[in-house]
Amino acid sequence: MNIDATRKRWPSLTAMFFDQVDARGDQPFLWAKRDGVYQPMSWGDAAARVTPLARGLMALGIGRGDRVMLVSENRPAWPIADLAIMSAGAITVPAYTTNTEADHLHILTDSGAKGAIVSTRRLAQRLLPAAARAPDLEFVICMELPDEAPPDGARIIPIDEVLDTGRARHENIIEAARALGRDDDACIIYTSGTGGVPKGVVLHHGAILHNCAGAADHLSELGLGDEVFLSFLPLSHSYEHTAGLYFPISIGAEIYYAEGIETLGANMLEARPTIMTAVPRLYEMLHHRITAGVAKAGGAKAKLFNKAYDIGSRRYHDPISLSLGDRMIDPILDRLVRNKVRDRFGGRLKALVSGGAPLNPDIGLFFTALGLRILQGYGQTESAPVISVNRKNSMKLHSVGPPMLDTEVRIAGDGEILVRGELVMKGYWRNQQATDEAIRDGWLHTGDIGHLDEDGHLVITDRKKDIIVNSGGDNVAPQRIEGMLTVTPEIAQAMVAGDKRPHIVALLVPKEDWFKEWAKGAGKSGDLQALADDADLHKALSHAVDRVNKDLSNIEKVRRFLVASEPFTVDNEMMTPTMKVRRHKIRNLYGERLDALYR
Repeated sequence: MNIDATRKRWPSLTAMFFDQVDARGDQPFLWAKRDGVYQPMSWGDAAARVTPLARGLMALGIGRGDRVMLVSENRPAWPIADLAIMSAGAITVPAYTTNTEADHLHILTDSGAKGAIVSTRRLAQRLLPAAARAPDLEFVICMELPDEAPPDGARIIPIDEVLDTGRARHENIIEAARALGRDDDACIIYTSGTGGVPKGVVLHHGAILHNCAGAADHLSELGLGDEVFLSFLPLSHSYEHTAGLYFPISIGAEIYYAEGIETLGANMLEARPTIMTAVPRLYEMLHHRITAGVAKAGGAKAKLFNKAYDIGSRRYHDPISLSLGDRMIDPILDRLVRNKVRDRFGGRLKALVSGGAPLNPDIGLFFTALGLRILQGYGQTESAPVISVNRKNSMKLHSVGPPMLDTEVRIAGDGEILVRGELVMKGYWRNQQATDEAIRDGWLHTGDIGHLDEDGHLVITDRKKDIIVNSGGDNVAPQRIEGMLTVTPEIAQAMVAGDKRPHIVALLVPKEDWFKEWAKGAGKSGDLQALADDADLHKALSHAVDRVNKDLSNIEKVRRFLVASEPFTVDNEMMTPTMKVRRHKIRNLYGERLDALYR
């Protein structure tokens, strides 16, 4: 692949797609499971589905600037629908498959969506009641017709009918797609709401194309060529939307769609990705599975694994520190240990890319020491989303790397990170006040605190709004403490609190396998809800907290804690679909009990 091609100033995402179709034609593009086996869809076949759907949307009255909601799992239908909506001149409004009826109604109403596309009967069940109440919505295109009659006010159109209409029309969709400009709106992505009601972030074509060019520039050191991606994060999130869809399109890569998080391990072996993008929570889960497997194996296998990790971690920190014996045994450990770890990821990974939330440096070091390159990046929906990412030849695990190509970053007087460039959103949809607060004099105020180190790498300290200011006036970064807690063998999830209080307290969720083993040994029921207040469980977890506290300053130490009665999940709304903790939701549920810890 010619990296210079990815720096081409395509006028739009749709023009980029059709250019790649012209260049690649019958080559594989999108892979999905059919009858239990991955089957490819070529670039040409994808285009042959995009154009009639775009014409069908135009026949329904969709035109320039109209909004169309898209509700679908990660599958080829998602990019096809997205590209068709934009090719018709409209704006895609992606929605999470986990959204409730109320979530859908908020987004439909706020965006003023004229139409919606939904993939399955299950997803339609939650969308259609909201569609019936949305004031501007005229129709819902269903890829699968619901079993029950739709609620009054919801107009359903089978997708086959839309496609048949589109095939009978003759608008030049490719010409229209190429006529779009970089400043035209591409999508309105609603933030996942870690701090309240989601706002619609308006991203133009140029913002996402800027990200694609910057990512190609950063990752060119890996030797980009015939790349393969495995997509499993929600495409409705800006991270996967750019890094898992449009960046792969920009470099002509193949995209496999994972069946789900529970089958991710098997799908990795089938797809054998060369680049993988994920959030830290996934890497934490993989870290736990690997270390638990090693502990269970014990004996010589555990000794070899621990030696490989020890040498790998020392090599990262100080290669000169390795002895002659270390250097002699390391190639053997590479074959016996690291190759087996790499094989679990398909065996040909060039890089794991981490974004969406801070990566614990210990987790990054773990994979690095075991021969898997992990590049932490940073961004937010408002920047389409990537601002910076580590490079292969100048990697620092504690940082999020240098800013991307043509991206300006500066640090405000209070430590807030400010960003300027084409990547910055146009603003929040129909919310001028919030837009004016976020973008001032062309600079995006990220709400994150950090600094640029001596090599120009960006180091994130914390979220400006999440920083705890204790009653003594000291600033405490909660994510650092939470990251250290969740690396322990006992603790899966944590949220710490202490704003305007004398010290830090925490809410903890034990790791499932550790908890079951502990309950069995203690002769307990194994029901977390029943044991959340159990004194013996608290005593067992206090050992983990004590170990973490040894590495924390006095103001950071966790003085008291609660055990949550259930894990933080998307279903109970304590986590976003991209596995970030919804602090406000957790505080609503546990706030009074956390406050009681100070009495």
